[in-house]
Amino acid sequence: MKRRIRVAALFAFLTGAALSAGQNPPAATSQPPPPPPQTPTFRVRVDYVEVDVVVTDQRGNLVRDLKKEDFQVLEDGKAQAISAFTLADIPIERPDRPLFQADPIEPDVRNNEQPFDGRVYVMVIDDYHTNFGRTQRVKAAAKQFIERRLAANDLMAIVHTAGSTEANQEFTSNKKLLLAAVDRTQGRKLKSATANRTDEYYRTRDLRQTGDVINDPEDAERAFNARSALDTLRQVSEWFASVRGRRKAILFVSEGIDYDINNVIAQTGSNHLGASMVLDATRDAIAAATRANVSIYGIDPRGLTDLGDETIEIGSFPDDTSTGIGIGSMYNELRLAQDSLRVLSDETGGFAVVNRNDFSTAYDRIVQDNSAYYVLAYYPPDPRPGRVHKIDVRVTRPGLVVRSRRAHLTPKKAEPVKTSAKDTRSPEIRVALDSPLPISGLGMSVFAAPFKGTPPNASVLLGVELRGRDLRMGQNDQLQISYFAIDAQGKVRAGNTDGLTMNLKPETKTRVAENGVRMLNRMDIPPGRYQLRVAAHDAGGAIGSVLYDLVVPDFTKTPIGMSGITLTSVSSSARPTVRPDEQLRSVLPASPVANRTFPQNDEVALFAEIYDNSATTPHKVDITSTITTDEGKVLFKADDERDSSELGGRSGGYGYSASIPLKDIAPGRYVLTVSARSRVSPNPTVERQVRINVTSPR
Repeated sequence: MKRRIRVAALFAFLTGAALSAGQNPPAATSQPPPPPPQTPTFRVRVDYVEVDVVVTDQRGNLVRDLKKEDFQVLEDGKAQAISAFTLADIPIERPDRPLFQADPIEPDVRNNEQPFDGRVYVMVIDDYHTNFGRTQRVKAAAKQFIERRLAANDLMAIVHTAGSTEANQEFTSNKKLLLAAVDRTQGRKLKSATANRTDEYYRTRDLRQTGDVINDPEDAERAFNARSALDTLRQVSEWFASVRGRRKAILFVSEGIDYDINNVIAQTGSNHLGASMVLDATRDAIAAATRANVSIYGIDPRGLTDLGDETIEIGSFPDDTSTGIGIGSMYNELRLAQDSLRVLSDETGGFAVVNRNDFSTAYDRIVQDNSAYYVLAYYPPDPRPGRVHKIDVRVTRPGLVVRSRRAHLTPKKAEPVKTSAKDTRSPEIRVALDSPLPISGLGMSVFAAPFKGTPPNASVLLGVELRGRDLRMGQNDQLQISYFAIDAQGKVRAGNTDGLTMNLKPETKTRVAENGVRMLNRMDIPPGRYQLRVAAHDAGGAIGSVLYDLVVPDFTKTPIGMSGITLTSVSSSARPTVRPDEQLRSVLPASPVANRTFPQNDEVALFAEIYDNSATTPHKVDITSTITTDEGKVLFKADDERDSSELGGRSGGYGYSASIPLKDIAPGRYVLTVSARSRVSPNPTVERQVRINVTSPR
C-alpha cells in the first residue's frame, strides 16, 4: 500500500467579524511542544527499538503482573538496558446498538475527545492465493473476525493483493464498509503445479525423452503472484511503521504462497530465478514487518483439507513415478504453502492458523494478543543503518511462554519530504493527515452531510468544531485547519487548507474559550465512498486530527433518496461560526452543529432534503421524524405530507424542516429517525438515523 497523501489545496481566505484569515502563518518564535502522547508511547529519541511482547502461562492465559525487572532483552546475544516499559491492557468496547434493531447506528459525528485506545488491524486478503471455488469460504473466514471479534474501539483496514484499489478499505471501525470490502474478494489462484505438470505430461508424452524434466507452464506467473502477495505485505508493514507505541497486526488471509522456494539450488533457468526472487520477497516482507514491529497472523481459510478440490482437477496421475508427479507432490505443495504462513507468522511474533475448521479459538487468541501485551524499548548499541540484529526477549519467572519479534533492522536515514511551494500546510499538519490513527491533542468534532449538487457532483457540507480550551488566542496567533477527501482509488478529490488569525474582541474571545469555534465548508465531489481526513494545528503547538467515513449516494439513481441530516439547537448556537453556510441559512434558525447532546430545556431543529425520482404521475410523499427510546417506544413524532407538484415535474428535493422540543423527554439516549415514503408503487422508502443524548436542564 502506498501512502495516499497529496497536496490538499491552496491557502483559503476567510471572512468574518470575529475571526479573520491570513496567508502563510508566521513561523513560531520557539519550538512548539509536542502534542500530548497517546498511551503507551515512547518518543524520547527516534532511534530506539520498540518490541511488543505477549506473555502467557502454560495454559495460554495472558500474564499481566510482570514488571520491568522481570524482562531481559538481548540483541545479538548481548543484554540491553530497557529504557521504557509499559503494559498495554486495551478494553473491548461493544457497539452502541438500540435494543429494537439488530445493527448499531453508525455515528454521523466523529471526534477525538478521547485518545485512541483500541486495537489496530490490517486484513490482507490474498486473492492471488485463493482458489476461485473457495472464494466464499475466504469471505466467510474474514467476515467471522469482523462480525464477532472487531470491537467498537478498534480500527481495521482491508487490503487485497490483486484487483483494483477500489476493493480496499481505509482504516475504519465501520463494519458495513469492512464487510463490503471483503465481499469484493475474488479468488485468482492458479491450478496447482502438480495439476499443470500432469497436463503437461499427457500433452508431451509421445514427444518426451526419458528423463526429461516436466516443468509447470505457469511457473513464471506463479512466481509473479507470489512476489506480488509478499510485496503487499511489505508495503503494508512499511505503511504501518508510522504507528508507534502499540502492537500492530496483519491478518493475512491466504491459502499460502504456492511456490517452491526450498529448492533454489536444484532448479535451473527461469525456475531458479523465480525461486530466488520469491525467497528475496519473503525476506523483504519479514524484514519490513520486524522493522515496523508488525505481527503477521497467517490464516488459511481452507481449514482441514484432504485436497479434494485440487485432486478433482486431475483425472489420473502419470504411471511413471520417476516424474515425481502424484498425490505426494500435491501434499508437498500443501505443506510448502502452509509453511510459508508459519514462517511469516513465527518470525514476526504472530502465529499461523492452519488445519483448523473452527476459527473461533484462534481469533480469540489474536484479540488477546493485541489486547494485553508489554511494550519495551531500548537504544541499540549499533545504530548503523541497514544492519539486521537478532532480538531475544526472556522473562525471569519460570514456566511462562514469551512471543515477540525475533529481529530488527536499523532503518536507513529517511529522505527529506519534498513539498510543493504552494503547500502552505505546517509540517505538523502533514504528519497528522498522514497518520492512520486520529490524534487527540487538539479536541475536535467533525460532521459531513451530503446534499444533491450540480451533476455529476454532490455538495457535501463539512463542519469542524474545535475545543476552546485547547486554543491559544493571543494577538495574531494562527490556527490552521486542513482537510481533504480520499476516494476509493486513493485519489484526493477535494480539500482545502484554511488559516485563521485569532484577532478577537474580548467578548468573542470569552465565547470561543468557553464554547470553541466552528468552521463550515462545502466540497463538490461525485457519488462514491470516501475517507475525510481533517487536521488542525494551533499556534500553541496543539495538534488534532479526525478520520471520517463518508458515503455519498447518487441521488439521481434511486426512486427516493435523502441528504444528510443537519441539526442545530438554542444551546449549541453559542459557539461562534466561521463562514456560515449560505445554503442552510434560510432553512435553519442557526448554523448546523456537531453536538448530539442537548439539555432538556433545549429545542432541536433539523433540516434534510428528500429527493423524489419516482414516476411523473402526480403523487404524495410522506415524511416523518421520530424520537425513540432504546426499547423502541416513540416519544415524539412529526408527520408531513408533500406533493410532487411542488417539484414542477422535475426530479428534485423537498426541503424538510422539523422542530423538536425536548422538555417532555427525560434525560437518556435516544434515536432520531427521519424517513420518507413515496406513495407511488412499490412505495420506496428511505430513512436516516442519528443518535442523540438528552441531559438535565441547564
